[in-house]
Amino acid sequence: MELTAREIDIATPTPTVILHAADAEELGAHPLDRVRIEQAERTYTGVVETTTELVDEGVLAVTSQLGHVTGAVDVSLAPKPQSVAHIRTKLEDHELEQSDLQQLVRDIDRNRLTDVELGAYVAGLYANGLSHEETRHLTQAMTDAGERIDWSEPVVADKHSIGGVAGNRVTPIIVGIVAAAGVTIPKTSSRAITSPAGTADTMAVFCDVEFTTDEVREIVEETGGCLVWGGGVELSPVDDKIIRAENPLSVDPPGQVIASVLSKKKSAGSNRVLIDIPYGEHAKVTSLVAARDLAEDFRLVAEHLDIDIACTITRGGQPIGEGIGPILEARDVLAVLDGGGPLELRLKSVRLADILFDLCDVDADASELLDSGAALEKFREIVAAQGGDPDVRRDDLTPGERRHVVTAGRDGIVLSIQNRNISEVARRAGAPRNAGAGIRLHCREGDEVEADDELFTIYAENAAKLTEAVEYNAGVDAVRIGDPDEALIERR
Repeated sequence: MELTAREIDIATPTPTVILHAADAEELGAHPLDRVRIEQAERTYTGVVETTTELVDEGVLAVTSQLGHVTGAVDVSLAPKPQSVAHIRTKLEDHELEQSDLQQLVRDIDRNRLTDVELGAYVAGLYANGLSHEETRHLTQAMTDAGERIDWSEPVVADKHSIGGVAGNRVTPIIVGIVAAAGVTIPKTSSRAITSPAGTADTMAVFCDVEFTTDEVREIVEETGGCLVWGGGVELSPVDDKIIRAENPLSVDPPGQVIASVLSKKKSAGSNRVLIDIPYGEHAKVTSLVAARDLAEDFRLVAEHLDIDIACTITRGGQPIGEGIGPILEARDVLAVLDGGGPLELRLKSVRLADILFDLCDVDADASELLDSGAALEKFREIVAAQGGDPDVRRDDLTPGERRHVVTAGRDGIVLSIQNRNISEVARRAGAPRNAGAGIRLHCREGDEVEADDELFTIYAENAAKLTEAVEYNAGVDAVRIGDPDEALIERR
């Protein structure tokens, strides 16, 4: 069918075309089918949407990814990518071959899959998991799909937490400590998937986090470290496209977690990697057995990639810091680097930094680097290199003006602070999209409280979001208060 192509001002993640319903019917095309577009001996593929109003008959509207295709074109139906069959195989709980996973990664990388198909891929992994062999092949394929950075230093460190624990913002502190010891640590981090803030969301409070690969190299060569968003560089770019599909489902399949993390680390040139695996009743990993299994899977895949890895299994039953949400977590980071801050956040940061020093065979003491101010100085140096204000102070970072204080309804003991519920309250308040939204905790598990004592404060940047968070909190048990004998029973 001969049509006239013109660009329409709509941005889509996949190359998309919009056909008038009459043209679609003549062509035999339905929404989410694919068409082959031929022009001047060049061939393109677009995903179909139909309309009776946006375009006239005889016109093929193309979105930004196909914006260069204009004028007379020949349009015909195109087959689905081969990897769609592989997605169906995984949904049917069959194991995928190495070539299947390579094809899947290529099609994701080249934007050949629709959001629906990507969602089905994530659902298949979530429901049926990946074998060790599948995880290894997927990790290698994702690594090969993007750019790589090679460093002249023999030891290049990195650290990653699988998440699931609110306020667990140890990474900026660890990077400051490790880089202050002279160890190269090019840290790429993700934005939030299921949490109120990822490391990249928190660092965006201080400075820019989106850089090209060449810019990342310059920052690290200047300061010894960086804290950038992984989606801004072409290091395992498939990971960020998969994350886009995971977001609406709020899922993070374990095999995909391993492939995502290690492909990023390998692409960033890291060869000494510390993985933090928090576990607890309300964390992503709920049991010690599951945490150990995940750690072993990480080790097996890392061995294949020639990465020296250490997996720490930490308790994740309650939030680590006081702040939950980008600005509130940024305040905690500065406070710890400046010698104060939440004790558990400091202790965990120091412990993990010392483990990373051991992995790198570096004779350094994390506490000394923190107490001397060297870690803070290095952190400020990195912030400056990434376009931020190196003189920023904790009080400069102000959370949302709208707030609501949640108080205890009875005397008793704080039995638990549930990560999932407290995180969801913060997300309902607007985090991470609204940097000033979130929660500040006023209590810890085991604290004795009296009726009307402050448990936590909800911050928001607009009234509607605050109301939504308050109403959601009223229906859940984010902070559970009980009698002393209930606390003894739970600890047993």
